[in-house]
Amino acid sequence: MMQYLEIAGTLVGLLYLYFEYKASIWLWATSIVMPAIYIFVYWDSGFYADMGINVYYLIASIYGWIKWLGKRNGESLPLPISHVPRKRIVPLTAVTTACFFAIAAILINFTDSSVPWGDSFTTALSIAGLWMLVQKWLEQWLVWIIVDAVSAALYFYKGLDPTAWLYLLYTVVAVAGYFKWKKMMHNETESLPDA
Repeated sequence: MMQYLEIAGTLVGLLYLYFEYKASIWLWATSIVMPAIYIFVYWDSGFYADMGINVYYLIASIYGWIKWLGKRNGESLPLPISHVPRKRIVPLTAVTTACFFAIAAILINFTDSSVPWGDSFTTALSIAGLWMLVQKWLEQWLVWIIVDAVSAALYFYKGLDPTAWLYLLYTVVAVAGYFKWKKMMHNETESLPDA
């Protein structure tokens, strides 16, 4: 049963990947379905931090959908792609580091996780990466490249081969996505009216 659920999650993940690459708002719909599936897959496999992060994904995806649809200056305008503001880098790094150590401590002391450091590393970076995606910051792709590559290795190690292959594909698409979004951001900037 879990293998079928994992395959279903992988297929939804491919849709998510396509929508994220295109910067389509529909990525948020798939981002609600996929975590709901993976909560069960990760619980069964002992990836407790990954299971927990999927609860965060559900909540953040609802918020992301609302934010990307939001009104600015009284009009419905799509959220533009932008760079991470410099003033956000230190707080984002500090929160990510704190999450990493807190999650590792929980996994080591309260679970039977066989990969507590790797699980906490990818989970902490995923928290940051999804927050950056909600803000539509270009550099979120750089975070996902690291998360996806490390996750693929962990999933192969734990025998979750379909998910591992999905995360290898995510890694490749994250590299392409970075350049796609960079080009889209440049085109958005060129199309802005002169002040």
